[in-house]
Amino acid sequence: MGVDGVRLRLYLKFVHMKHPIVLIGIAAMAALLLFSGCKKDVDPEPEPTPDGPRLIFRFAFDPTQARLNNLGQLSTIPSGHAAQSPAFHKISAHYLELAPTMFTQIGDGEILYHAPETTAGGDIAINFDQAIIKGEGENFLSIPLSSVSPGTYEYMRVSLSYQNYDIQFRQSGLNLTGRIASFVGFNNYITTYTINTQPVEVNDDHLQGYWGFETELLLEPLSGQAPPGATTVPNPIQSTSPIVPGSCVVTGPFGAPIVITGNETADIIVTLSLSTNNSFEWIEVIEDGLFEPSAGEAVVDMGLRGLIPIVN
Repeated sequence: MGVDGVRLRLYLKFVHMKHPIVLIGIAAMAALLLFSGCKKDVDPEPEPTPDGPRLIFRFAFDPTQARLNNLGQLSTIPSGHAAQSPAFHKISAHYLELAPTMFTQIGDGEILYHAPETTAGGDIAINFDQAIIKGEGENFLSIPLSSVSPGTYEYMRVSLSYQNYDIQFRQSGLNLTGRIASFVGFNNYITTYTINTQPVEVNDDHLQGYWGFETELLLEPLSGQAPPGATTVPNPIQSTSPIVPGSCVVTGPFGAPIVITGNETADIIVTLSLSTNNSFEWIEVIEDGLFEPSAGEAVVDMGLRGLIPIVN
């Protein structure tokens, strides 16, 4: 027993002898103080999320995932072409939809997100100034599960709009790294965008396939446009649920259908795994498998090569 405990006992003995009636109140107070001193701090219960559990989407980039064509079939690199798997930094999407079956037409499923659009450039276009741009593993979209219609969904549709990644290229006998900003949405209204460190002013619309290229060797970024229809957009249910040409609505089946009951008590996280397997493709002039823009080698395809949606 410590010094304070001895003093307390002596004081209580004294009070008992002099004022026995007061002892009861003092003893009760002492017991309360001793109990309070021994009580451990307890963390408060976490506040529940006001709108309940959420449906969360994140992107992942996989250079080992299957390389698919527009019909969702395995694809090889054409003769006279070469390709590489870029190192991705950022991505954006224009549209997310859950499709119940392979016969669900685009727009008839559960639309989860539709990015802002504008006619500032003349035609309807994705408003790049308001795009959500995220890196791998970051939350791209988080919505209350209570806002999603209960049902069973077999397919995921994601309309990709913007990509930012590093590529390897050859210049003057040197193997170097450059940064690409690639716009793959159906139409993109762009005021200004930054590829890596250098801003590019546009203030106009650009159709699918527009790109900008920055490297330390160049005083100013280069830009260009891939041919119409050249961007690969895998859709394994094209025969039953076709995608509008020129869009970038990549479709992928869930390993097992995702079921929304409306009674969920925890978040559902969906990782949208995108195939970057040789997704940057060009026509070779010097057949060495190296991208050499100074030799006139032109980019023909910047489309991602497949989507696998993975739940939790």
